[in-house]
Amino acid sequence: MFYNQQIIPAIPNHQALKKFIESGYTYGILMNFQLAQLKLLVDACHKANKKVLIHSELIKGLSHDEFGAIYLIQELQVDGLISSKPKVIELCKKRNVIGIFRFFLKDSISLEQSLAITKKIEPVYLEVLPAAGTRLIQFIKDQVNAEILMGGLIQNKEQIQQCISSGAIAVTTSNTDLW
Repeated sequence: MFYNQQIIPAIPNHQALKKFIESGYTYGILMNFQLAQLKLLVDACHKANKKVLIHSELIKGLSHDEFGAIYLIQELQVDGLISSKPKVIELCKKRNVIGIFRFFLKDSISLEQSLAITKKIEPVYLEVLPAAGTRLIQFIKDQVNAEILMGGLIQNKEQIQQCISSGAIAVTTSNTDLW
Protein backbone atom coordinates (compact mmCIF):
# COMPACT_ATOMS: atom_id res chain seq x y z
CA MET A 1 0.00 0.00 0.00
CA PHE A 2 2.75 2.44 0.81
CA TYR A 3 4.43 1.75 -2.56
CA ASN A 4 6.93 -0.43 -0.69
CA GLN A 5 8.06 2.68 1.18
CA GLN A 6 9.80 1.33 4.28
CA ILE A 7 10.37 4.71 5.92
CA ILE A 8 7.44 7.08 6.36
CA PRO A 9 8.66 10.54 7.30
CA ALA A 10 6.92 12.07 10.32
CA ILE A 11 7.04 15.79 9.56
CA PRO A 12 6.98 18.06 12.65
CA ASN A 13 8.05 21.42 11.14
CA HIS A 14 8.43 23.46 7.94
CA GLN A 15 12.10 22.54 7.45
CA ALA A 16 11.24 18.83 7.52
CA LEU A 17 8.27 19.45 5.20
CA LYS A 18 10.58 21.06 2.64
CA LYS A 19 12.91 18.07 2.84
CA PHE A 20 9.96 15.67 2.43
CA ILE A 21 8.58 17.51 -0.61
CA GLU A 22 12.02 17.40 -2.25
CA SER A 23 12.48 13.70 -1.37
CA GLY A 24 11.61 10.59 -3.32
CA TYR A 25 9.14 9.50 -0.65
CA THR A 26 5.45 9.36 -1.53
CA TYR A 27 3.86 9.12 1.94
CA GLY A 28 4.50 11.48 4.84
CA ILE A 29 2.86 12.21 8.19
CA LEU A 30 2.09 15.78 9.22
CA MET A 31 2.17 16.42 12.96
CA ASN A 32 2.76 19.22 15.48
CA PHE A 33 1.34 21.86 13.13
CA GLN A 34 -1.54 24.21 13.91
CA LEU A 35 -4.93 23.43 12.42
CA ALA A 36 -4.94 26.81 10.64
CA GLN A 37 -1.76 25.81 8.74
CA LEU A 38 -2.94 22.42 7.52
CA LYS A 39 -4.84 23.35 4.36
CA LEU A 40 -1.83 25.09 2.81
CA LEU A 41 0.50 22.26 3.88
CA VAL A 42 -1.77 19.50 2.57
CA ASP A 43 -2.29 21.39 -0.71
CA ALA A 44 1.49 21.86 -1.11
CA CYS A 45 2.07 18.14 -0.56
CA HIS A 46 -0.68 17.13 -2.99
CA LYS A 47 0.70 19.57 -5.58
CA ALA A 48 4.04 17.74 -5.26
CA ASN A 49 2.24 14.38 -5.77
CA LYS A 50 2.70 13.38 -2.14
CA LYS A 51 0.24 11.39 -0.05
CA VAL A 52 -0.59 13.07 3.25
CA LEU A 53 -1.29 11.25 6.48
CA ILE A 54 -2.22 13.34 9.51
CA HIS A 55 -1.45 12.35 13.07
CA SER A 56 -4.78 13.68 14.29
CA GLU A 57 -3.85 13.76 17.98
CA LEU A 58 -0.77 15.88 17.32
CA ILE A 59 -2.43 18.79 15.52
CA LYS A 60 -2.82 21.91 17.63
CA GLY A 61 -6.41 23.15 17.72
CA LEU A 62 -8.00 19.99 16.28
CA SER A 63 -10.49 17.87 18.17
CA HIS A 64 -9.08 14.33 18.47
CA ASP A 65 -12.44 12.67 17.95
CA GLU A 66 -14.34 11.54 14.85
CA PHE A 67 -15.58 15.10 14.23
CA GLY A 68 -12.02 16.35 13.84
CA ALA A 69 -11.39 13.39 11.53
CA ILE A 70 -14.42 14.27 9.39
CA TYR A 71 -13.01 17.78 8.93
CA LEU A 72 -9.62 16.44 7.84
CA ILE A 73 -11.13 13.94 5.42
CA GLN A 74 -13.89 16.11 3.92
CA GLU A 75 -12.37 19.58 3.95
CA LEU A 76 -8.65 18.90 3.57
CA GLN A 77 -8.97 15.65 1.60
CA VAL A 78 -6.13 13.98 3.46
CA ASP A 79 -5.07 10.52 2.33
CA GLY A 80 -5.17 9.02 5.81
CA LEU A 81 -5.10 9.46 9.56
CA ILE A 82 -3.11 8.04 12.44
CA SER A 83 -4.97 7.82 15.73
CA SER A 84 -5.23 5.87 18.95
CA LYS A 85 -8.99 6.50 18.91
CA PRO A 86 -10.99 3.49 17.64
CA LYS A 87 -13.88 5.66 16.38
CA VAL A 88 -11.48 7.64 14.19
CA ILE A 89 -10.16 4.43 12.61
CA GLU A 90 -13.68 3.12 12.05
CA LEU A 91 -14.55 6.42 10.34
CA CYS A 92 -11.51 6.09 8.07
CA LYS A 93 -12.70 2.66 6.99
CA LYS A 94 -16.17 4.03 6.19
CA ARG A 95 -14.71 6.97 4.25
CA ASN A 96 -12.17 4.80 2.36
CA VAL A 97 -9.07 6.59 3.58
CA ILE A 98 -6.06 5.03 5.26
CA GLY A 99 -6.57 4.60 8.99
CA ILE A 100 -3.57 3.63 11.09
CA PHE A 101 -4.45 2.56 14.62
CA ARG A 102 -1.64 3.55 16.97
CA PHE A 103 -0.88 1.89 20.26
CA PHE A 104 1.87 1.99 22.84
CA LEU A 105 3.51 -1.04 24.41
CA LYS A 106 3.97 -0.06 28.03
CA ASP A 107 3.35 -3.41 29.68
CA SER A 108 1.51 -6.69 29.15
CA ILE A 109 -1.81 -5.18 30.19
CA SER A 110 -1.59 -2.39 27.60
CA LEU A 111 -0.65 -4.98 24.97
CA GLU A 112 -3.65 -7.14 25.91
CA GLN A 113 -6.05 -4.19 25.86
CA SER A 114 -4.69 -2.85 22.56
CA LEU A 115 -4.99 -6.26 20.91
CA ALA A 116 -8.61 -6.57 22.11
CA ILE A 117 -9.47 -3.16 20.59
CA THR A 118 -7.62 -4.05 17.38
CA LYS A 119 -9.59 -7.28 17.03
CA LYS A 120 -12.82 -5.34 17.48
CA ILE A 121 -12.16 -2.51 15.00
CA GLU A 122 -10.09 -4.58 12.52
CA PRO A 123 -7.81 -1.84 11.17
CA VAL A 124 -5.77 -2.52 8.04
CA TYR A 125 -2.71 -0.91 9.64
CA LEU A 126 -1.28 -0.67 13.15
CA GLU A 127 1.50 1.59 14.35
CA VAL A 128 3.17 0.03 17.38
CA LEU A 129 5.34 2.14 19.65
CA PRO A 130 8.07 2.11 20.70
CA ALA A 131 9.97 0.47 17.88
CA ALA A 132 12.14 -1.23 20.49
CA GLY A 133 9.32 -3.79 20.79
CA THR A 134 10.33 -5.64 17.60
CA ARG A 135 10.34 -9.01 19.35
CA LEU A 136 6.56 -8.65 19.69
CA ILE A 137 5.81 -8.02 16.00
CA GLN A 138 5.23 -11.66 15.13
CA PHE A 139 3.14 -12.20 18.27
CA ILE A 140 0.94 -9.24 17.31
CA LYS A 141 0.66 -10.45 13.70
CA ASP A 142 -0.44 -13.86 14.99
CA GLN A 143 -3.21 -12.19 17.04
CA VAL A 144 -4.66 -9.70 14.53
CA ASN A 145 -5.02 -9.36 10.78
CA ALA A 146 -3.23 -6.05 10.18
CA GLU A 147 -0.04 -4.75 8.64
CA ILE A 148 2.43 -3.46 11.24
CA LEU A 149 4.31 -0.16 11.19
CA MET A 150 6.77 0.59 13.98
CA GLY A 151 7.66 4.02 15.32
CA GLY A 152 9.06 5.87 18.27
CA LEU A 153 12.64 6.18 19.49
CA ILE A 154 14.18 5.15 16.16
CA GLN A 155 17.76 6.38 16.21
CA ASN A 156 19.58 4.59 13.38
CA LYS A 157 19.24 2.58 10.17
CA GLU A 158 20.01 -0.65 12.02
CA GLN A 159 16.83 -0.20 14.07
CA ILE A 160 14.88 0.36 10.86
CA GLN A 161 16.26 -2.85 9.36
CA GLN A 162 15.51 -4.74 12.58
CA CYS A 163 11.88 -3.58 12.41
CA ILE A 164 11.55 -4.60 8.75
CA SER A 165 13.27 -7.94 9.21
CA SER A 166 11.03 -8.62 12.23
CA GLY A 167 7.92 -8.26 10.08
CA ALA A 168 6.99 -4.57 10.01
CA ILE A 169 6.11 -3.19 6.57
CA ALA A 170 7.48 0.26 7.43
CA VAL A 171 8.71 2.54 10.19
CA THR A 172 7.62 6.07 11.00
CA THR A 173 10.30 8.51 12.08
CA SER A 174 10.73 12.25 12.52
CA ASN A 175 14.51 11.85 12.42
CA THR A 176 15.24 13.51 9.07
CA ASP A 177 18.75 12.01 8.99
CA LEU A 178 17.08 8.61 8.47
CA TRP A 179 14.86 9.64 5.54
